Amino acid sequence: MSEQIGVIGGGIVGVALARELTQSGAEITVLEKEARLAAHQTGHNSGVVHAGLYYAPGSLKATLCAKGRVQIREFCEQKGLPYREVGKLVVAVDGTELDALAEIERRSIANGVPDLARIDDVGRLREIEPHVAGVAAVHSPHTATVDYAAITEAMAQDVRAAGGHIRLNSDVTDIRIEGDRVRVIAAGSEHVFDRVIAAAGLQSDVVARLVGADPSPKILPFRGEYWELRHDRTDLVRGMIYPVPDPRFPFLGVHFTRGVYDDVHVGPNAVPALAREGYAWLRISARDTWESLRWPGAWPLAKQHWRMGVDEISGSLIKPLYFRKAQRFIPELTSRDLHAKTTAGVRAQAWGRDGSLLDDFAVDQIGPVTVLRNAPSPAATSSIAIAQYVVEHYLPEAVA
Repeated sequence: MSEQIGVIGGGIVGVALARELTQSGAEITVLEKEARLAAHQTGHNSGVVHAGLYYAPGSLKATLCAKGRVQIREFCEQKGLPYREVGKLVVAVDGTELDALAEIERRSIANGVPDLARIDDVGRLREIEPHVAGVAAVHSPHTATVDYAAITEAMAQDVRAAGGHIRLNSDVTDIRIEGDRVRVIAAGSEHVFDRVIAAAGLQSDVVARLVGADPSPKILPFRGEYWELRHDRTDLVRGMIYPVPDPRFPFLGVHFTRGVYDDVHVGPNAVPALAREGYAWLRISARDTWESLRWPGAWPLAKQHWRMGVDEISGSLIKPLYFRKAQRFIPELTSRDLHAKTTAGVRAQAWGRDGSLLDDFAVDQIGPVTVLRNAPSPAATSSIAIAQYVVEHYLPEAVA
């Protein structure tokens, strides 16, 4: 009899794990608390297929992003899903950013980013993005854009076709390890598995606590808000225009992204959310906020990054401040061109007791339960590779 494996979480990583396991012969049940798949991080991101420009060489992010980018492209080709290589420019606006740009170039080369080019000629810069301002850039022509929600649904079809089950509206409230079995309570129903894998995103630390794992790292939710360019002004951006990121912070800064359906978004920022699923300022959870404030890492994090926090919150509340961040890269941009705040995503950022923000992917093993503790961007790009990594390193005997 094949193993019974439960997967908690119906985002792209959870469904990719289920798909990988069904291909290996296990009997799979996915438990998703929402009424649809990809309801949170997967369905609220920018749709970028990252090429691996930013990540520390040798890290899991770097390794799995490089592998996952190819796998996502092949999956889209196989399923007839849109995959557009619109390209990305990481732009140094002035000379103070050249050293940081050189570090991005070094990491990109070490990570094998295909056909990466350093551009120091402003004329060449304008050939790629005619409206951009800057003194230098690195160009990743194969950075692409997709519809990750559609990819998740296509993966789910593969899971079902292989005999797997996907249970929506199944909020997990308890997990009990009983010898060599795991009992999971979800929406009042009991499920018994040989193994459980949790890819619960914004709830990953909550799930970890249910099985007695270390409370650290904890999830700190950051909301990223997007504005949309007016349809008659989308010609200002051909592909993607990114700033040189601040190496002290795991966010990329406000940027321009042409989506797979030709909409152009400006953002996101990075504002501490007042709820784990706080997609707007008025979405508040007193419990989530209190848990964040009383975490030992709260004061060290605030002390180190308070200036950036004030800057991000101000940009969220005051449109002209947000606009000025964007206009640095496209001087022709006007405030009227930012049409509306169309959507927001919430990033599940893991942080430790000392206030440090975890940069790499992280996995815990508690008996027969495997928990993904940190899987932020580029997790969607890396989803198939993450699934294969987890199966290979944490469940090899389950699919032998």
